[in-house]
Amino acid sequence: MDTLGLLLHGFDVALTPTNLFWALIGSTLGTAIGILPGIGPALTIALLLPVTVSVGPVSAFIMFAGVLYGAMYGGSTTSILINTPGEAGSMMTALEGNKMARAGRGAAALATAAIGSFVAGTLATIALTFAAPYVAELAFYFKPADYFALTILAFTSVAVVMGSSRVRGFISLFIGLAFGVIGIDNMTGQPRMTLGFADLLDGMELTVVLVSLFAVGEIIYVASRYKNQKDEIISVKGGMWMSKSDWKRSFMPWIRGSVIGFPMGAIPGGGSEIPTMLSYTLEKNLSKHKDEFGKGAIEGVAGPEAANNAAAAGILVPLLTLGLPTSATAAILLAAFQNFGLQPGPFLFTSNPELIWGLIASLYIGNVMLLVLNLPLIGIWVKLLLIPKPQLYAGILVFAMIGIWGVSGSVFDLACMALIGLMGYAMRVYDFPIPPLLIGLILGPMAENQLRTALAAGQGNPAVLVESPMSIIFLTLSFLFLFVPFLLKRLRKVA
Repeated sequence: MDTLGLLLHGFDVALTPTNLFWALIGSTLGTAIGILPGIGPALTIALLLPVTVSVGPVSAFIMFAGVLYGAMYGGSTTSILINTPGEAGSMMTALEGNKMARAGRGAAALATAAIGSFVAGTLATIALTFAAPYVAELAFYFKPADYFALTILAFTSVAVVMGSSRVRGFISLFIGLAFGVIGIDNMTGQPRMTLGFADLLDGMELTVVLVSLFAVGEIIYVASRYKNQKDEIISVKGGMWMSKSDWKRSFMPWIRGSVIGFPMGAIPGGGSEIPTMLSYTLEKNLSKHKDEFGKGAIEGVAGPEAANNAAAAGILVPLLTLGLPTSATAAILLAAFQNFGLQPGPFLFTSNPELIWGLIASLYIGNVMLLVLNLPLIGIWVKLLLIPKPQLYAGILVFAMIGIWGVSGSVFDLACMALIGLMGYAMRVYDFPIPPLLIGLILGPMAENQLRTALAAGQGNPAVLVESPMSIIFLTLSFLFLFVPFLLKRLRKVA
């Protein structure tokens, strides 16, 4: 069946009443958590993991996709109205969007953000639809050595790019790798790093670690820096639609932002912050109204918001086709697949097309839902900012504990949640990035398994790791990620 035929089959799946309901729940929830500062899609999906086990994988991932896209939409609202990004990818939107709101053009800023998100989300989903099958087909030719090299590339790129320090990035990565090897060794049958606890023989529970780091650790960190003061919420003034000039100035930034965001989201460590910064810089250089930047230029809202949403679709390409997460949210989505006993990759396209194509089709549907939810109902969404923060954070912690207890019913898991949550809080305080830990935890066992398989096939000869052109390319890129920053720093000193 060709791509269009598979996509139509996906729409048959996504348009069932049950899946439409879950898409609406995900889109609504995603918009809400995007608006609330300090809560993002990674935390939300981690919290939902324990309660979606009984829902089924298709409906669960349709809801997760709605959460992912909805958070990108919602994050722009707080950036524009209170100058506080609800999501990391909305940081650049705050620069010009809040200035527009203060100048009485908040409605135009919110409109260009919402429409730009819709345009970019649709274009990026079209690119995902046609790119994913080809990447998945290419992955059929990967050997164990290629997969091992690919995981090394993911480790080095994420550890180097994410966070302010490469040393902290690698420490976080190695903590994740250490968590990943806990349990019984598949080849020897010997327990590793269990410290004598029978509860650890099956390994560290992914859901416990994810909820601990993103719910417990993150909320303690946010609460410890909470100040009992009300944010100044700028009222939305003007008509809900943009003027003819606004449309003209926003159109090309939407397109350019989409082109920048999608590939950047697909590469390891690209995330949503880098493409939004690149888009903002590009629009500032190309604009005919350079004097407006810093005072409320609409291009500075349209471009970054488009890049932000395109990047959200970009992370799904390596995740679905190779099982490679390129961001914290993608790492949690990978954990969600494993929670359902599924491994993303080329075989998932053939063994479970209903899930893959239903998920892709739901992205088109969710985009339309989000446009309808965001443009006319902005006044209702802003009311969420009035929720008292102490009650909100306390509610999240209670929900996290109930979720973990509901899945395992284990006091040991609750104790682990408390300890890992405190570790997550310490990591946030001392600026250790969380994504490398997650990716080390999730990809570590895969890297070990592929390395052992490759060495067994090569009768213990390590040269087998560099016999394939693909493995050489991936290892070379890993080397460049590690050492090019050092070389550039030296060159700057010499110059």
